[in-house]
Amino acid sequence: MSDNTRRSGHIAACFTVLLWGTTFVFTKSLLASFSPIEILFIRFLLGYFALWAVRPRTLKTAGKREELLFAAAGLCGVTLYYLCENIALTFTLASNVGVIVSTAPLFTALLAFRFLGEEKPGPRFFLGFAAAIGGVALVSWGGGGVALDLRGDLLSLFSAFVWGVYSILSRKFNALGYDAILCTRRVFFYGLLFMLPALFFMDFHPQLSALTVPANLFGILYLGLGAGAACFVTWNLAVKRLGALTTSVYIYLVPLVTVVASAIVLHERMTLASLAGMALILAGLFLSQDWHRTPAEEEAEVK
Repeated sequence: MSDNTRRSGHIAACFTVLLWGTTFVFTKSLLASFSPIEILFIRFLLGYFALWAVRPRTLKTAGKREELLFAAAGLCGVTLYYLCENIALTFTLASNVGVIVSTAPLFTALLAFRFLGEEKPGPRFFLGFAAAIGGVALVSWGGGGVALDLRGDLLSLFSAFVWGVYSILSRKFNALGYDAILCTRRVFFYGLLFMLPALFFMDFHPQLSALTVPANLFGILYLGLGAGAACFVTWNLAVKRLGALTTSVYIYLVPLVTVVASAIVLHERMTLASLAGMALILAGLFLSQDWHRTPAEEEAEVK
């Protein structure tokens, strides 16, 4: 793999977490007019049709096995991850959810070792993981505290696990050589399909008239087109070029971006604990990345 290709993978991952980290700001404002499930469904429905507009072609898979791969990716990366995370927020603090969900790279590393035959994570990865999680804890709990609720915390942990599964599945369907936009759209299709049953027992009664408010319309468009359609495409590209494990550690940056965005847009206070946590997150990210692999090792990872 060339240096330029690898560099573009890092840029795609950074772009993704930059937008994902700011979704909290827009979601928080939209919750005044929509329920969490309404925001989630409208967001991915909008992203799905946007991807159709960008690439109006049908993805023809090689058979049932590949179709099941996309279905599993949609179930894990869209339906289960976001629903479990939203439900967890009703039981426990947002800070707890933020810290626990940030363990996703650990699950990705263990699953990649078990199912992709990748090298077992070494001490450098676990040292970086510990530093990053410590940083996320400082960022999340620095201004409030911590509360234990087994239901919410277990749901958050399950969210981290299913995102790890999605990272492995995305590595597999990216290896098929299909167009990234078409792959993302197929994942969105199954994610929306599996989300349909939840609409009947969760608070789904969207008042579309609320979209006449400019702030609401912009928020939905940002979540659906930017943080939804565009980010899933760039994330899948990053996984394709960097591998599941290397890309997954960028998740550590999401709480950092959220804190900075909240301070700028919502004028929330940034504490010394938050600043120290940011430094730890960046240190953990650097330690967890394998910056010095040889070209032969990089090529082997892609294969």
